[in-house]
Amino acid sequence: MVQISTGPAHGWEVDFRTTDSITLNGQPFAWDLAPLGDGRYHVLHNGNPYNAEVLAADYATKSFVLKINGQRVELQAKDRFDQLLDRMGLSSAAATKVNELKAPMPGLIVDIRVQPGQTVQKGDPLLVLEAMKMENILKAPTDGLVSGIKVELRANVTKGQVLVQFA
Repeated sequence: MVQISTGPAHGWEVDFRTTDSITLNGQPFAWDLAPLGDGRYHVLHNGNPYNAEVLAADYATKSFVLKINGQRVELQAKDRFDQLLDRMGLSSAAATKVNELKAPMPGLIVDIRVQPGQTVQKGDPLLVLEAMKMENILKAPTDGLVSGIKVELRANVTKGQVLVQFA
């Protein structure tokens, strides 16, 4: 079960443990999904067609930016482990101990949006990593002070490589 939200007031519970049985808020959810390439999809649900495009995907923070029928939608996903940490009150404690941002996948740095000495808040965009023809906005995992940028613009990075350090 995954919780997906577009903000504090809007959220859904999605269960897709099997591809042939998806539920949305406990109700069966039937759809037809056709990949079109380059992060674009055609979706058919209840006879209504939708054009969907993945604009950015940050797998480290489980946040995604989609464009659905021309409308931009930002999503945050929480799996059962994230939900358990939230219930135990440990999610914010774990985030405060982060002192590095590492590349979640290999790719090319196409934009650097912060500088050393800059104060950031959790969720602020730090870098843009292009991987598999998709731009992934890497965001601050916690509030903090950027102490160093360990990559340069247009640099190729490997998975797990340190990109940004925090004080």
